[in-house]
Amino acid sequence: MDRFGGSGDRDSGNGAGTPELIDAVRELITLMGSGGITELDLTTGGVTIRLRGNGGGHAIAALPSTTGDTSKSPEPAAGHVITAPMIGTYYASPAPGEAAFVQVGDEVEVGQTVGIIEAMKIMNEIVADRPGIVAEVMVENAQAVEYGSPLLRLTEPTDPLP
Repeated sequence: MDRFGGSGDRDSGNGAGTPELIDAVRELITLMGSGGITELDLTTGGVTIRLRGNGGGHAIAALPSTTGDTSKSPEPAAGHVITAPMIGTYYASPAPGEAAFVQVGDEVEVGQTVGIIEAMKIMNEIVADRPGIVAEVMVENAQAVEYGSPLLRLTEPTDPLP
């Protein structure tokens, strides 16, 4: 474990220590993977390293093989998916305790607010980019979302009655 003692000084100006630090981080990642560790925080000298694994090492082995019969693979759901345009926290209603902007079965129009994403303490309205009927709400209220995360799935709007 001497490798993690910070023998290379980042501030020395000659670049010594950087390859050693990279090698040490790689070794830590390997140790995390083989030891079942999902989180590691290490501070040595003026360097802090925070590693977070996905914790899916055992789950990946349990996934079905793709070499078998693929004729029964699920087809993607029909419709249009509204995705998160930014990283933040998704909120389904304008304030706690209030009704959600939309629910499954609601018909939405272009420009209608369907949720809010809070990013850096700023509330950003998420609007429908096409008309449709909410077929599925794909995130929970107050759930963290990333850019491109699916939020809602819309199906084609119904034809108006004559």
